[in-house]
Amino acid sequence: MDFRHTLRALGYRNYRLFFVGQSLSIIGNWIQQIAMAWLVYRLTGSAWLLGVTGFSGQIAILVFAPFAGMWADRFDKYKLLLATQVLSAVPPVVLAVLTYAGAVEVWRIIVMALFLGIINAIDTPIRLAFTTEMVTERKDLPSAIAMNALMQSIGRMIGPAIAGLLLAVSTEAFCFVANALSKVAIVGTVLAMTLAPRIGTVNTASPWQQLAEGARYAWNMVPIRWLLPMVATISFMVTPYQTLMPIFAAEVYGGGPDMLGFLMGAAGAGGVVGMLALASRRDVRGLTRWVTAASLCAGLGVLVFALSPWLPLSLAALAVTGFGIVVNGMSVSTMIQTIVDDRMRGRIMGIFSMAFLGMYPLGSLAGGALASVIGAPATLAIGGGICTLAALILWRRMPALRAHLRPIYQRLKIIQ
Repeated sequence: MDFRHTLRALGYRNYRLFFVGQSLSIIGNWIQQIAMAWLVYRLTGSAWLLGVTGFSGQIAILVFAPFAGMWADRFDKYKLLLATQVLSAVPPVVLAVLTYAGAVEVWRIIVMALFLGIINAIDTPIRLAFTTEMVTERKDLPSAIAMNALMQSIGRMIGPAIAGLLLAVSTEAFCFVANALSKVAIVGTVLAMTLAPRIGTVNTASPWQQLAEGARYAWNMVPIRWLLPMVATISFMVTPYQTLMPIFAAEVYGGGPDMLGFLMGAAGAGGVVGMLALASRRDVRGLTRWVTAASLCAGLGVLVFALSPWLPLSLAALAVTGFGIVVNGMSVSTMIQTIVDDRMRGRIMGIFSMAFLGMYPLGSLAGGALASVIGAPATLAIGGGICTLAALILWRRMPALRAHLRPIYQRLKIIQ
C-alpha cells in the first residue's frame, strides 16, 4: 500500500489541523458515550433505558440535519463549524459537574444526550460539506472522506478502550472531563486554520423551498435514490449493536467496563482496516462493489456475533461488522460528494446524515424495546438477517446502478 497516496489529504494544512483536533474530539465522544451507557446500566440495569439513551443522543439528526445542510449551502461553513465545536463542550461539562456532585439521574443523562445530539446533528452535514473547502482538489476528495471515516474508526477503537480503563480506575465523571478537554483541542485547531471564509450561494427561496429542492435532486439522481436506503437499513438494523453492547459485556461474557471497551474496540479496529483500504483507492470507480461487499459484511458480521458463544469468534465478527458499517457509509459518501453539484452539497449531505446517523436512534429505541422482550442476541440476529437480505437485493441491482453512474462519471471526466 502506498501510504503517501493513501494519506494525501493530509498534505493540506487546514485538513491536518482538522484531522488532529477532530480525532481527539471523536475519541472524547466515545469515552463519554461508553461512560454514559455504563452509568445508565449501572443505575438501572435496563435494556429499555439503554435504548432510550441511545435514541436521545441521535434522534435530533432526523430533524436538524436537513436544515444544517441548507445552512451549509447558504452561510459561512467555517463560522458554523466553530460554533458547533464550542457548544459541544457544554454537555460533558454539565455531566461531569452533576456526577461529581452526586446529583446525576437517568433523566438528566438523557437530557444531556439529547442536547449533544442536537449539536452533532447540526455539525455533521456542515462538517462533511466543509471538507471540500479544506481539500480543494477533487482528486484528493476520496482520501479526505476516507480519512474522515478513519477518524471515526480510530475513535471507536481507542475511545471505548480508554473509557474501559478510566472506568476501571476512576469514575464516569472523569470520563466526562476527558471529553470536555478533547473539545478544547478541536476548537483550538479550528481557530488555527488560515482558510479564508467563504459565503454560501445566495438563494432567495424560502427554507422550505430549498429543502424541497434538495429532496427532489436526491430523488431524481438514481444512484443516490438506490444507495441511501441501504445505508439507512444498516444504520437501523445493525448499528444498534452499540447500544446493546453493555448487556453482552455483562451478561453474555460476565465482564465489566473493560470487557465493554474490548468489544467496542474490536469493531473500531475493523473500521480502521476498511478506511485504510478505501483511502488507498485512486478514484471512485469500482466503489459499487465495495458498497455491496460492505453491506454483506455488516449483516453477516452482526448475525455471527449475535449467535456466537465464543469470545474470539465474537471479536472477529465485530471487526467484520465495524468494517462493513464504516466502509458502506463512507463509500456511499465518497460517491455522493463526487457526483453532486457544489450548490447542492450541503443539503445532500444533510440527507446522507439522516440515513447514516439518523436511523441509528430509531434502531436503538426499537432494539432496546425488542431486547427487553426476546433478549439482546435474538434482537441482533434478526437485524443482521434483514440487513443481509437487503444487501443481496442491492447486489442484484448493481449492473443497473453502474449503468446510471457511467454517464455521470463521463461528464466529470472520471472515465472516458
